[in-house]
Parts: sequence; C-alpha cells; structure tokens
Amino acid sequence: MPDWLEVVVRSIIFVTVLFVMTKMLGKRQLAELSVFEYIAGITIGGITSEVVMGLERSIINAILAIVIFSSVPFLVEWISLKNKKMRDFLEGTGTVFIKDGKIMEESLKKEKYSADELLELLRKKNVFNVSDVQFAILEQSGDLNVLLKKEHRPVTLKDLQMSYQSEKEPQTVIMDGEILDEPLSLAGLNRRWLHEELDKLGVTKENVFLGQVDSDGQLTVDLYDDQIKVPTPQEKPLLLATIKKCQADLELFALATDSKAAKVMYAQNASKLNDMLQKLEPVLHD
Repeated sequence: MPDWLEVVVRSIIFVTVLFVMTKMLGKRQLAELSVFEYIAGITIGGITSEVVMGLERSIINAILAIVIFSSVPFLVEWISLKNKKMRDFLEGTGTVFIKDGKIMEESLKKEKYSADELLELLRKKNVFNVSDVQFAILEQSGDLNVLLKKEHRPVTLKDLQMSYQSEKEPQTVIMDGEILDEPLSLAGLNRRWLHEELDKLGVTKENVFLGQVDSDGQLTVDLYDDQIKVPTPQEKPLLLATIKKCQADLELFALATDSKAAKVMYAQNASKLNDMLQKLEPVLHD
C-alpha cells in the first residue's frame, strides 16, 4: 500500500475511534474539561498525530493507548461518585470570591486570580459593582456564579404578588418552508389555523425560514428575505384595548343613569373588569 494511502486509511480509522470515544465521554466533557480529561485529551492528540504520520508505528498499540487514556475520566468519575473526599481531592471544590459585598483576597491569591480578572468575570455576569454582590463562588469548572443582594435582583411577578402561569416551550411549526405537523399538534393546533395566521401576516409557508408558536398560541416567523417587514401580531393589544373600553363604558353608564339599581350593576361590573385588567395586563401588554 502506498504511504499516502496508508495515511488516509489511518486518519479515517482514528477519526472514527476518537468520535466513538468522545460520544462515550458525553456532552459534559465537551462543555467543560476536568484535569484528567484535559490530560487525556492532550495525550490522545499526541498519540493520534504520531501514529497517523509515523507509518512504522503500530495501529493496534495506539488504539489500545487511546482506550486506556479515555477510560481514565470514567474511572475518576466513578471514584468521585462513591466518595466525597476523593471527589473533592480529584475534582476540587468551589472557592468563595465575594461574601456580603466583600472580596476574599486570600481566595483570589489561592486561585491565582487578580482583581482585574475578577472584575472581568463579574462583567460577564452583567455585574459592574462588587458591593451589589451578596455571594460569588468560583466553581470547579472555572465559572463564576453570582448571587446579587436582594435589593439589586430583578423584580419578579412573585415579588409583586401577581398571579402567573408557567410557560410551555415554544414549538417550531415551520422550518425551511415546510410545516412540521408533530410540533403543531403538541401546541394543540392544526394546519388550518397555521394557514390562517400566515394569511394575517401576508406570507406563505414557502417564504418562511423558521416559524414558532409560543405558549400563548402566537405565531412568529423569520423569512428568507430579511428586507420584508412582517407586521407585529396585534391580537393581544386589541384584546387589551377592547377590555379597557368596556370597563370605561361601564363607568360612564354608571354615571349617566338615574336608576339606582342600574348604577350599582354598572359599577359592580366595571369593578370586576378592572380587577380582570390588573391580572391580564402583564400578559396582554405588548
């Protein structure tokens, strides 16, 4: 076999072997590497390049070495699951960098981080003032997790004591101009509804690159032609405006009528609509 052809064959073999071993290691290893995974990755890369180009090297021995080094993270992970002390030793523990708005200088020195590097990590979390931080910890993966002080956290519906419903994940119902029936069915909708919504927007499914339905049943589309302006859905604003008009009309009727019974009825219903508006406005407001 010519040398060039053997290099091609060896390359294909090792790409396949590395693909299989990477799939076995799982997605977590692709996102963040432990110390042993880092060591194994460097070594496997060296073995692969050496054997692919070094034609005198044994393929079998190289594959055996790759399997051994790929097995090390499995063994370390298994030991870590069985024993917390070994897990702390092998994988490390989180280091507190900020507590009650105060920087732990000794922790920074221990992890060899400068103040500038800490500020950079905070900015990545959209935090620009150290005093706003209640607690910040550097995880084993190298990520900084930050808990802001209560007065600096975003206000939630729960903080406002407003009722809310959990949202379902958006369903992609059109992709590359083709309707996806399964997601459409999961959203409790059908093709007839979809075509009606597309007609309201003035587009055809063939022009839609991506179409999604949110938990409120509202369709949004991204078109192939970015120059075409898609009108913003108006159902929610129209419904909100209609309810507000009804509530205002009832108040006017209550003021205009001379009948005490009618005045009470109009006022009561206006009050009910006002209560309803307070609950619906966060949902219907565009």
